[in-house]
Amino acid sequence: MKRVGILISGGGSNMVALVESMTGDHPARPAIVVSNVPGAGGLARAAALGIPTATVDHRPYGGDRAAFEAALGTALSEASPDLLCLAGFMRILSPDFTGAWAGRILNIHPSLLPKYPGLRTHARALEAGDAEAGCTVHEVTAALDAGPILGQARVPVLPGDTADALAARVLAMEHRLYPAVLRRFAACDRRPVYLPGPPQTPMTAR
Repeated sequence: MKRVGILISGGGSNMVALVESMTGDHPARPAIVVSNVPGAGGLARAAALGIPTATVDHRPYGGDRAAFEAALGTALSEASPDLLCLAGFMRILSPDFTGAWAGRILNIHPSLLPKYPGLRTHARALEAGDAEAGCTVHEVTAALDAGPILGQARVPVLPGDTADALAARVLAMEHRLYPAVLRRFAACDRRPVYLPGPPQTPMTAR
């Protein structure tokens, strides 16, 4: 049985989806949830689910990323996770940290990578006139949002969509995709998972 550490920075909705999926014959179990933001909403949600939590506030470390990551590693080591899932963790990790977790660390990103790495993914999709958007689960490497793709889910862009409306539909698919990928990955199966979007009519013209 694999032990999973989950890193968050906010409300933790993807974390909850992952935790709630790890039951029954699932090959993994949640070991700890760690946030870099004191009081992040996801910490209370994790505690309510019976998951140990920890906080490693990045702010006292200033620009000393190595010191912050050393503290993060110490917090994680107490739970001895085998795998690490980034679930809305809003810090860029160094090559040293990602290298130490190579082949064992996942992230979910709200775009159909390699499109739109980084921020403002939904607004960028709308600005480009894309007919569809979605999310991607990938292995984390030293390159930002560029590791091997382990799964994608697609949603149509609808007439009149705003970035917030599109984000909400993509998030619903994230909650389906990430648990599906984790289940397969924890069983040492790296075949990508592809999910269709909800049955809505995609935008054909803008």
